[in-house]
Amino acid sequence: MEQIVSTFIRSIFVENMIFAYYLGMCSYLAVSKNVKTALGLGIAVTFILVCTLPINYLLENYVLKEGALKWLGSQYAEVNLSFLSFIIFIAIIASFTQLVEMVVEKFLPSLYASLGIFLPLIAVNCAIMGGSLFMQQKAFINVGEATVYGLGSGIGWLVAILGMAAVREKLAYSNIPKPLRGLGIAFIITGLMGIGFMCFSGLNI
Repeated sequence: MEQIVSTFIRSIFVENMIFAYYLGMCSYLAVSKNVKTALGLGIAVTFILVCTLPINYLLENYVLKEGALKWLGSQYAEVNLSFLSFIIFIAIIASFTQLVEMVVEKFLPSLYASLGIFLPLIAVNCAIMGGSLFMQQKAFINVGEATVYGLGSGIGWLVAILGMAAVREKLAYSNIPKPLRGLGIAFIITGLMGIGFMCFSGLNI
C-alpha cells in the first residue's frame, strides 16, 4: 500500500509529465488559454492514461517481453516480441483516443469544437506515450501499481494545464511587453512553474 501511495504522489508532483519531463507541451501550450477547455483536455488525457497504461502493462508482461509467452508452453519461453511494443502501445492509445473523441463529440459538442484538432492529437501526445514507456522502465510489480501511476500522471498533467490556464486568463488583464505576448510569456511561466515543482523533488515518500 505504501508503494502505491508513493507512486501516486510522485507521479503527480515529483515526476510531473510537464514540469519534470516537458512531455505533451504542444497541447499544453495551445489549449491552456482558458480554464474550461484546459479542464476538458486534462480529463481526457487522464482518462486515456488510466485506461491504456494497465492494458499496455498486461501486454508487456504477458505477450511482448522476452519469456512473457511461457504461459502458452515451454516452447514459447524464449520468444521475444518486445520490438513490437512501441507500435502496439500507439495502437492501444489511438483506439482509446478515438473512443474519447466520439463521446465528446456526441455529448459535449461545445468542448469538442473548442478543442479542435488537439483532441484527436491526444493519440500522439508525448505524455501518454511517455507513461507507457516509463512503465516499461519502472517495472511495476502488478497492474494495480501501473494503473495508479497512470492516474497520478494524468492528474499531474491536468494540474499543470489548469494552473497554466488560470494564469493565462489573468494575463489578459496584464500589461505584458509586446515581444513577450502569447507563447513568449507562456514559455517563461512554464519555466517558472517547473522551477516551483522542483521543490517537490526532495520529497522522501
